Amino acid sequence: MEATYDLFTIKTHCMNFLNYAYLGIDKTSRKAFVVDPSWDVSQMIRILDSHEATVTAVLLTHSHFDHTNMVKKLELLYRPTVYISKTEADYYKYRCNRLRTVEDMDLIRIGDSRITCLVTPGHTQGSVCYWGQDHLFSGDTVFIEGCGLCDSSGGSAEDMFNSIHRLIRLIPPSTRVYPGHSFGDPPGKEMSYLYKNNLYFQIDDINHFVKFRNRKNNARLLDFK
Repeated sequence: MEATYDLFTIKTHCMNFLNYAYLGIDKTSRKAFVVDPSWDVSQMIRILDSHEATVTAVLLTHSHFDHTNMVKKLELLYRPTVYISKTEADYYKYRCNRLRTVEDMDLIRIGDSRITCLVTPGHTQGSVCYWGQDHLFSGDTVFIEGCGLCDSSGGSAEDMFNSIHRLIRLIPPSTRVYPGHSFGDPPGKEMSYLYKNNLYFQIDDINHFVKFRNRKNNARLLDFK
């Protein structure tokens, strides 16, 4: 099926952090959505202006500051609806002016485009992956090379194991994955690539997974690319 929106990858950084945000522009309505706006919105604004589009939805995969710090600026510029899971908003007391909370399997409509909300706890209590057509916006749940840390408040390696295996069951192998960070592989690899190259997708025993995810010698913690 032909995609109903054009997708743009936005790479931003601040100090040691390098984040990926994503901009989707509905082809019919010119309404746009932004996933995890971070650090700098100037790239987004240039793309929006050149396509005569406006942001009507901001999709937050979780509430950590490096994924949410440009929300207020986008609210001032475009007055979009800001989506985050109810669990995430309640647990971390996340608030913004135009917030709307979502539950697992809720559907978000942007023009002719449809985005499905998949609550995938593990990195945080209420992390969400957004599934739009052939794209999975995975935040810090799943990276191309691994998965998010599970040792901060509300995180759980047990939940991460269950979330990853749910994605394996649910998401078609041809779907392209767009995470919040890269550690070497570019965003947009197919799920089938992760099956073969992401070690966390290959661990079937939850106890083994938890022990490995919670190890203390992870040298690549902030080795963003």
